[in-house]
Amino acid sequence: MPTGIIVAICILFIFSFGYFIFSYRRHTLGLGAPEKKLDIMILDKQSNKIIGAQAGEEDEEYWIYVEPISGGPKREFMVGIHYYHALNPGDKGTMTYRGQQFIHFALQRD
Repeated sequence: MPTGIIVAICILFIFSFGYFIFSYRRHTLGLGAPEKKLDIMILDKQSNKIIGAQAGEEDEEYWIYVEPISGGPKREFMVGIHYYHALNPGDKGTMTYRGQQFIHFALQRD
């Protein structure tokens, strides 16, 4: 087999692997995503025990489940303990997020 074909295949493999990593980080992890605001309603919240947590580390993670008021897909975000205890199902307000990262929630007062 000519070495030119092997080199071309290696270069193509390196390029495709790099593109995969770039796409994964941008679309799945939300790195480099723009900050967005959305009017939402809290549907539910949940706390999960972290299996294998070391002493001195958080032993629970906190999640909220939200739905846009204007319609759209339901989503889930991991939040800090303060937001978890402050928010209740049925609360409405404006959420700020970046990709899959929760940033802030401003409660709408009636």
